[in-house]
Amino acid sequence: MSKFARFILLSVLMVSVAPLWAQTNITIRGEVVGGAGKEVSLYRYTDMLTREEVLVDHVVINDNRNFELHAYANYPTTMFLQIENYSQSFFVEPGREYEVYVPRFDWDIDEKKNVFLDPEVLPLEFVNMPADELNGMISNYEAVVAQYINEHKMFFDARFRPQKRYFDSLVAEVNAKAPDTRNEFFNRYKRYQLASLKYSLHFDSRRNLVNKYIKDQPILYYDDNYMSFFTTIFANSLSKGTNKIPAWQMGNWVNNLKVNVYLDSIGLDTLIRNEQVRELVALQALQESYYQNKYYDGAQVVKMIKMIGARTKFPEHKVLAERLANSLHQQEEGVEVPTFTLPNVDKNPVSLDEMKGKWVYLSFVRVGDPNSIAEIETLAHFKDSIYAKNKNVEFVTICCDREFAKMYHLLRNTKKGRRYNWTWLHFNGNYKLLEHYKVVSYPHFILINPEGQLQYTVTPTPASGFLLRGPWQPKDEDETKPFFLRY
Repeated sequence: MSKFARFILLSVLMVSVAPLWAQTNITIRGEVVGGAGKEVSLYRYTDMLTREEVLVDHVVINDNRNFELHAYANYPTTMFLQIENYSQSFFVEPGREYEVYVPRFDWDIDEKKNVFLDPEVLPLEFVNMPADELNGMISNYEAVVAQYINEHKMFFDARFRPQKRYFDSLVAEVNAKAPDTRNEFFNRYKRYQLASLKYSLHFDSRRNLVNKYIKDQPILYYDDNYMSFFTTIFANSLSKGTNKIPAWQMGNWVNNLKVNVYLDSIGLDTLIRNEQVRELVALQALQESYYQNKYYDGAQVVKMIKMIGARTKFPEHKVLAERLANSLHQQEEGVEVPTFTLPNVDKNPVSLDEMKGKWVYLSFVRVGDPNSIAEIETLAHFKDSIYAKNKNVEFVTICCDREFAKMYHLLRNTKKGRRYNWTWLHFNGNYKLLEHYKVVSYPHFILINPEGQLQYTVTPTPASGFLLRGPWQPKDEDETKPFFLRY
């Protein structure tokens, strides 16, 4: 890697964790119709491997429905503007000022459908955008591609037989209507996007594309386009096994922490014989392996990533390995959960810290959701018997309906609500809390142990019968007897 490229990378890595009060060279001013009083946040990825989001800036939209955000970057990068459960991504360039506009929007869409499984994009419009602005050029390029594919979709459809000559014609169309400019970032965006499309349509092999775009070239860690292409090309290339090495063998090396054997063996593939490329591919493969528990032990995968980070001679990989290990560790049992303070049905603040020392069975629900109500009924059925036998168990339900009145009406004005006599809180518009707890559907359950830690990576629902065998239950059986004689 050149000294300039390394300087750019290290600068970007430093910026990604810089405090909000650091120097800024990007300003985003906006107007949101119906947005007064809502919080607007600006995020970016720490890197394109872990894709961990980091908060760059956030403000509350004023009464005139305007806001102003600030950021810093020394290279074009992707950022996300988010309001509540809705976001839109775009590229920012150093030294630019942006004007954006969000027209009238139905903020209640998330109560009518699951916007995590079927995302609703925040309708963000750029105002007074100059002709050479990056997002405008990319938008024009994507329109050219979309129009051409739509007009010839049969020849790009995998259900039929995609024809390469139509892809070649697409490239010619792009060169004519969205030609290269003086902006090298835009030129790379086109090049890597088209290469990824060519690969996904099986018009070219991984080997040819690696030889053309990766082999004997510097790794552009700081470039979103390059890293997106890199991860696309090498996705599942190792974690699910190769022609020469089966997945069970990969799993055996990882589970036994044989890092040298793992790296040396995958290096037999000529595509990743280069040490720097091989380590980066290995980190990506281990990230994929974490979720493939048929062959891999998740805890051992995290240890393997740390071992690569400790032994690597590439500073970029040391940073990536540390981030990746921390990111995966946050999903494991025993991690301390984020605390919160939310209003109860009487609008008095209640803190999770007040329940430390107890098993907290935490549920996120919506009172208008039939599945949520069914699980609440199950909680109500078991609540009194569980509380009577276990003084260290607390049911806590967080109502995630926008309107506080919905929770109040259920608990105070209905006969059923009187049976739901445990701790109820309203999320109070705290969307960051839902993100921290990874709430993407309702109902969602989390068990917190007396030490304030996550007990399970996935907590069973009340309807599963979990409440009858929870870890808070006293063990009456004689531990000295053989297991098969206890019952």
